[in-house]
Amino acid sequence: MQTCAVCHQTHGQGLPQVFPPLAGSDFLMADKARSIRIVLRGMSGPIMVNSITYDSVMSPVVQLTDEQVANVLTYIRNSWGNTGEVVSVDEVRLERENHQ
Repeated sequence: MQTCAVCHQTHGQGLPQVFPPLAGSDFLMADKARSIRIVLRGMSGPIMVNSITYDSVMSPVVQLTDEQVANVLTYIRNSWGNTGEVVSVDEVRLERENHQ
């Protein structure tokens, strides 16, 4: 709530034309490793989410531990119409180590 909801809103609906939704997000669910990398390193530039283009900046969420990133992404990937695999602490750690 303290980190993601500021932009993506409390129920993951995002802000139209500004911040993409996490709820029912085809982009989020398409690539688990990519979602981990986005949280760890942020991203900018256009992306297509549910057939809508978003072109904004997401800053890296550096204050979260590997366990917190895994928990947040597991929650998001299994809430608001999403159904996905658990994100493990090891997956987050590996992404963090591979891209430092």
